[in-house]
Amino acid sequence: MAVTPEQRMREAGERVVEVIARQEWLNPWGYKLEHAMAVGWNLLGGRRDRVRNVLHGTWLGHPLHPMLTDVPLGAWTMAFAFDCLDVRSREHAHFAPAAQMALGVGIVGGAGAALTGLTDWQYTHDDARRTGLVHGMLNLTALGLSVWSWSRRRTQRDGPSRLASGLGYALALGSAFLGGNLVFRERIGVDRTEHPLEPREFVPVLFESELVDERPQHVRAGDADVILVRSGGRLYAYGEHCPHLGAPLSDGWLSDGGIVCPWHGARFELSTGSTVKGPATSRLTRFETCVRDGRIEVRLLAPEHEAVPRTTARQR
Repeated sequence: MAVTPEQRMREAGERVVEVIARQEWLNPWGYKLEHAMAVGWNLLGGRRDRVRNVLHGTWLGHPLHPMLTDVPLGAWTMAFAFDCLDVRSREHAHFAPAAQMALGVGIVGGAGAALTGLTDWQYTHDDARRTGLVHGMLNLTALGLSVWSWSRRRTQRDGPSRLASGLGYALALGSAFLGGNLVFRERIGVDRTEHPLEPREFVPVLFESELVDERPQHVRAGDADVILVRSGGRLYAYGEHCPHLGAPLSDGWLSDGGIVCPWHGARFELSTGSTVKGPATSRLTRFETCVRDGRIEVRLLAPEHEAVPRTTARQR
């Protein structure tokens, strides 16, 4: 069977990603950047977690970075289109100012996307870390070229300024391809919690006497992995895996009224499962609990009960 152009393009893209992911010489540069970021975060003192939550998108319920990436790509697409029209239609002088304005909007959006992306990248590993580093370098180069082009256009609109912004646009498109790989292949920013359909009815999972207070414990409820926590005399049950990268929360601990992820320190409110500290952005899958004949039983919290506080779990 003949290979189609679409297949060749897909295979070429996959080879590019594989080559980038194997570049282990990038690791030391990634470590240096991460350490520099850690120093910068520490300089913020008590505001550090609040700033990071904003940049991660914890307040939004999903990562902020993908939203912001649409701004520079869309604006730079318009700038490229206006530049092309400006070259073809010299009698229409309004195309050049429009291109410069679109370029400026893209620069502002690109700065925000770079800041949020760098914050998310700090908590990646291995292949995703190296791919993300190249993704970021391409975007920063595109941003730098756009800034230079925008600055030059203030005094003269010529070939070099258009060439610089056009090259930046091309780099941004290439970087967007790597960004898609990070999301859809490496699952960076994707909710890693399970979303089971069962159990719909209460099933026994553990004798109440076997549960240690103030310590998450892993149990199985049918095919679902669940953590049980007893704190302040109340029972709580959530999905076992952290939404960020799937860390086992049964290896975590309780702190400040929340469950802390053992890998990257994300914290979830014990009473609701909502994220209160990134890098996670999604809430935990919630289960309802009861005690019957000395055994703890759990079932998936039905959607119509989502507004019920977790601390009202029934005791039988």
